[in-house]
Amino acid sequence: MLLNRESSGKRWHLRPDGVGKVTGKLQYLTDMTLTDMVHGRVLRSSYPYARILSIDITGAEAMEGVLAVLTSKDVPGLNLFGIATPDQPVFCEHVVRYVGDAIAAVAADSPERAALALDAIRVEYEEWTPLDSPEAALAPGAPELHEHGPGNVLHRTEIKRGNVDEGFATCQHIVSETYYTPRQMHAYMETEGGLFVPDENGRLHVYAATQHGYKDRMQLARIIGCSEEDIRVVSSPIGGSFGGKDELNVQPYGALLALRSGRPVKMHNSRKESVRAGLKRHPMKIEMQTGISREGMIQAHRVRITADTGAYATLGAPVLNFCTEHCLGPYSIPHVDVEGVSVYTNNGVSGEFRGFGGNQAIFAMEGQMDRLAEIMDMDPWEFRRRNMRGKTDPGPLNQRILVTDGLSQVWEAMDRSELWQKHQHPPANPASPPWIKRGVGAAIAMHGAGLGYGIPDPAGGRLSLNAEGKIEVAFSYEEFGQGLIATLEMMLCDLFYCSTSDLSIVIGDTDRVPHSGSSTASRSTTMAWMALQRLQTPFRSKMLSVASALSGIPSDELVTGPGGIWLRGKSTESKAEKIAMSPVITEVVGERTSGSSESFNDTSDTVDNAALISGLVVSYVDLAKQGKSEEWIFDTQFEYPTTPDNVVGGHYLYTHAAVAAEVEVNTLTGEAKLLDTRHVVAAGPVINPMGFIGQIEGGSVMALGFTLTEDALMQDSRYMTTNLDTYLIPTIRDIHTNLEVEAIENLPEGDPFGPRGIGEIGSVALAPAITAAIHQATGVWVNRLPVPRDQLIKPLDVSLQKGVSST
Repeated sequence: MLLNRESSGKRWHLRPDGVGKVTGKLQYLTDMTLTDMVHGRVLRSSYPYARILSIDITGAEAMEGVLAVLTSKDVPGLNLFGIATPDQPVFCEHVVRYVGDAIAAVAADSPERAALALDAIRVEYEEWTPLDSPEAALAPGAPELHEHGPGNVLHRTEIKRGNVDEGFATCQHIVSETYYTPRQMHAYMETEGGLFVPDENGRLHVYAATQHGYKDRMQLARIIGCSEEDIRVVSSPIGGSFGGKDELNVQPYGALLALRSGRPVKMHNSRKESVRAGLKRHPMKIEMQTGISREGMIQAHRVRITADTGAYATLGAPVLNFCTEHCLGPYSIPHVDVEGVSVYTNNGVSGEFRGFGGNQAIFAMEGQMDRLAEIMDMDPWEFRRRNMRGKTDPGPLNQRILVTDGLSQVWEAMDRSELWQKHQHPPANPASPPWIKRGVGAAIAMHGAGLGYGIPDPAGGRLSLNAEGKIEVAFSYEEFGQGLIATLEMMLCDLFYCSTSDLSIVIGDTDRVPHSGSSTASRSTTMAWMALQRLQTPFRSKMLSVASALSGIPSDELVTGPGGIWLRGKSTESKAEKIAMSPVITEVVGERTSGSSESFNDTSDTVDNAALISGLVVSYVDLAKQGKSEEWIFDTQFEYPTTPDNVVGGHYLYTHAAVAAEVEVNTLTGEAKLLDTRHVVAAGPVINPMGFIGQIEGGSVMALGFTLTEDALMQDSRYMTTNLDTYLIPTIRDIHTNLEVEAIENLPEGDPFGPRGIGEIGSVALAPAITAAIHQATGVWVNRLPVPRDQLIKPLDVSLQKGVSST
């Protein structure tokens, strides 16, 4: 189904936080203030690699208005953090490893005094030559940046099957290419920051953006040296994350300063500090050699991946695992030899980023497919079909995966699309000058969801009827722009035929929500759906049972609906179902229970209010007064589904997508412009059409920057890109003129996992589609992102007009 407002009908659910966001009324965590708060700042390293000889904080401590100055000596617990490998110092004591390293932190009664206090701290260094590339870090004799070596290797991966040398020996054609991808910034609108508030009972309240509040709480407890229950983390709403706030950033400093000063501490990174200290996408070099038979079947595939993880681990190892898994693509290959290495350098820290290593891998693998198809003089889409894995074939790591038709479905849908048909005969615009060229390309992707086998991936949720008579759902997931709240509203309205005014949605607060796992890896929607499937029956049964006892009506004659419990009947139930599909302003027993009039179309003229009133038996408010509050609480805990095979990092659920792109290239300037795109996504039922489109559009624009313009440049391990004025994010003038999203909702019969996440799938396959289109337009094979413009500039081959001198 082509997703748009018209095809979605009454399921076109405007997000409840939309008005607040577009008017600026929504308060983000970095907007929070308290009258007695002070301001925190961090002193960062002057060098990318150096030994610290001395730190003198006496001048800062003596300054008026300075309440606290902290160094490594003031960390009561573990002076390290990191989600997977805690190797990043809160404060460096002896050695600095990149320009974002923290040396000290201050709290003062104004931002200006905090800045002056930083200037008053004196640090003496012995500067060392930085390791500014993986090659330099892997060279014999290179200094070891970390004691936990060996050398400067963070992590190695491999996939071996068959005999790759024998496989290549049988090949008719072999393509060898090296692909390079950039150090992309997340570029969220809200930079890192928050408010840190100690209370009179000794607890610390942390209001700071993160994608995993419970994981932040665990890490902060280790640093502070306290129990996790002594810390509360509130983590929503967030002004964008895309993986960049999954790791601790300002939290250790705000927490320690608040506890030392006894005052609320406000921290908020400037954009320059965010660039300097924030995470980036892993730059990678991917060497690929792929061989095919005379018939065009892939026989052998050799890959070498080198990832620059920067100074610290963060999630460099899992990212490399994911890249390794996805560098085989959705193809059947008998002989495989893949090795990957993630390397410590003195460059900026790389970490989690939307796509999680899949973007780099799919760009390279799909590039190989296009090059091989050209050698075979074969349509590149047909070449992919010949080599695609079968429906029941194992996954890339030879692991068992959930059987779906998603791959063939997206291939077929793209094959018949009007945009892809242009590939055969790219339309020429007679009005365009001869230096303007057009082309169409396409790519396909199979993207794993969840954290993968062997990695703790807990899920869970809570459903209750709260004291105010609201159906309350609680998850530890975060709202960082993806539309989670709107999706949860729709799920609950579908389950209980209720109105949005009957709902209370609680997320991102460790004091109020159960542990649901991280808001990462395209997992939140699937896990929320599965939790509600587990909880809905006991919760509904409880409500109907209590309503039956109060009314004397058998519970099987009752049904949940807007405002409360209704008498089951054709008229009543159909009205309730109508409301569930399109929440409206409706009068129930003289009280207004409504979805926001700003969020929903008022279709009350289609609702027979009298019929609804006559069927109401007990309101949710009256139900909530019956029994003890804990009797209305229902919890569930489970794990994200994983493959039964012992393959660390191997995925079980995959989302499939095909992407086509039409590109216009100016061969005088080298500028490439994306004109048209079509995304076909097989991700199960679409719960929230507007949110679905928004995620694909957002991921697509982010991928456009990854492909054409974005790179946080470094020289000698120092950022040459220091702000957004020299970092080219696509603007409204740069993004595609047209974008269509086709959703394939089919799932195998009896599938228990429901809708799949689509937060990443829109970002992973656009780059190779664009570079394939560039090749058709110009004949240039692109192997480096962002696309170097100088490679697309060609001499103008036109005859001089008569009478015009060539001198």
